[in-house]
Amino acid sequence: MPTRARLFRHVLHATDFSSASRKAFATAVAVARAHRAALTVVHVLTPFVPMAGEGFVLPETYERIEAATRASAQKQLDRLLARAGEAGIRAGGLLLTGVPHDAIARTARSRRADLLVIGTHGRTGLARVFLGSVAARVVALAHCPVLTVRGR
Repeated sequence: MPTRARLFRHVLHATDFSSASRKAFATAVAVARAHRAALTVVHVLTPFVPMAGEGFVLPETYERIEAATRASAQKQLDRLLARAGEAGIRAGGLLLTGVPHDAIARTARSRRADLLVIGTHGRTGLARVFLGSVAARVVALAHCPVLTVRGR
């Protein structure tokens, strides 16, 4: 019996650790398993910037907040990687810093992802205007197909 060519060799999943991302992670793992593809799980940390009027933030306080945020994200990322490993998937993780949609699209390109899987909260109307949509921006910027998974 002839072997089937693998459509996807490298799946990239971008997560914000929300319920929408959990559903997208399950989908990314299923696709990676079905195609015997590698999986990269990415989380983007956005720099903490105090709002005007909130007072002065000491550099030490800023560094503690940043370190705690990074440690928490790494712990959550490690849990996802363990789950992928339990499912028999070759997986690696990346913690990035920057503007989420830009960092995700850049990483997908630099890592030569064949498919990007991202959750969406399904916001519409004013909520989408004010809160934005990382998923929509990733779709616009990505070099590869993007599978959006609705969280609800």
